Amino acid sequence: MPRKNEPLERQCALTREVRPVSELMRFVMDPDGNVMPDFRRNLPGRGVWITANREALDLAEKRRVFPKAFKAEAKVEPGLSARVDAMLVRSALSALSLARKAGELVTGFAKVDAALKRDPVVGLIHASDASEDGVRKLAGLFASRFEDTNGGPVVRLFDSTQLDLALGRSNVIHAALLAGRASGGFLARLRDLEAFRADSVAKDSDGANSAAGQD
Repeated sequence: MPRKNEPLERQCALTREVRPVSELMRFVMDPDGNVMPDFRRNLPGRGVWITANREALDLAEKRRVFPKAFKAEAKVEPGLSARVDAMLVRSALSALSLARKAGELVTGFAKVDAALKRDPVVGLIHASDASEDGVRKLAGLFASRFEDTNGGPVVRLFDSTQLDLALGRSNVIHAALLAGRASGGFLARLRDLEAFRADSVAKDSDGANSAAGQD
């Protein structure tokens, strides 16, 4: 959530485009000068905003945007975008765990099949290593139930090991997300991750000037 009285738009320090803060990621420097993401946008100190996708971060790192924007010897360890991606994955899986604890997640093929016939399912989750046969059967049922709407997301971003660890269970292959506040939190984190992995960033920038994208 934006901080109180925070502007709803900021300038990307890489592209110099003004974007809604929901499409940007804020970065700050820790006491040792290391650049770190501020996902909640509430850490103290000067912030630098970058378009919230992996390609933009790779370009920002390559073009040394952070030292220019911070006007300081900002330290960026190689692989910033990979670290941010891993953080977003952990955030999404943590939110999925909260959805399970809130009773808003059903796991197991048979239970998901039953939930699709009677419960307010808002999304399906399949392990990336799930068999295509099981995915196809549940997807068909999901599509037939929501044939007059856009339905909900079908997620295949996590493997079974990641799902097992997040949910504290073994052999989690299929899951159904039920309507509720906690499931909404997971879907929000999921959108953040998907947006970060989308490869869309303006190519017409040759780097940031020293004042772009600060707060």
